[in-house]
Amino acid sequence: MTSNRIFLSVALSVPLLLGACAPVTSYSESEAPKNLTVDTATSQIEVHFAPGSARLAAADAARLQHLAIRGEISPSDRITVASTGTPALAQQRIASVAAVLLHYGIVVAPDQLSQMPPNAAVVLVSHAMVTLPACPNWSKPAQSDFSNQPSSNFGCATETDLGLMVANPSDLASARPSAGSAGEPAASAMHRYLTDKVELPAANTALPIPSANSPTPASNGNGNGSQ
Repeated sequence: MTSNRIFLSVALSVPLLLGACAPVTSYSESEAPKNLTVDTATSQIEVHFAPGSARLAAADAARLQHLAIRGEISPSDRITVASTGTPALAQQRIASVAAVLLHYGIVVAPDQLSQMPPNAAVVLVSHAMVTLPACPNWSKPAQSDFSNQPSSNFGCATETDLGLMVANPSDLASARPSAGSAGEPAASAMHRYLTDKVELPAANTALPIPSANSPTPASNGNGNGSQ
């Protein structure tokens, strides 16, 4: 009977000792959010056509070109075009706008608007910007955690890398409609790659790829760089 009491006393004291040595924390992931924030701004440009035709006004075509050159319309934006006219004419007018922007690697998609002036089209430009989370995040105490909660810095690198590498930030907010790829931008990218005209960044810390300004290292250990 005495041995049973001793065993019970020891069994009850162990959790108390553990709790006194390292109290269980109430930390949760909500205290260290690591989500990417996507802010979107939309602008619209009105262009005009000759009555009853798909011929884009020269002034409007030049304006679209200047906007693309200045980067106010970029390939990373989502561009949609809505046009007036019969279904066939509206499609031709959208194609006329797409042809102007395609030379700058900008792909457009058709859209519909309820109210528009006659013989016109509206180009909707949706520009997105990604805000990275506050990383690294070591707000959680680093001592032993018997609740087995993940570190507050867990996942920071993944979220930050995703925000830095995404080509079109708006893709983080919603998916684009499934459609075939535009041939000209895809072919141009492959041509630049195959002809060795891909421009490396001026400052590059992502080893082992050297930057454009990095010296060529010597090989074979002989210091002359010969193969």
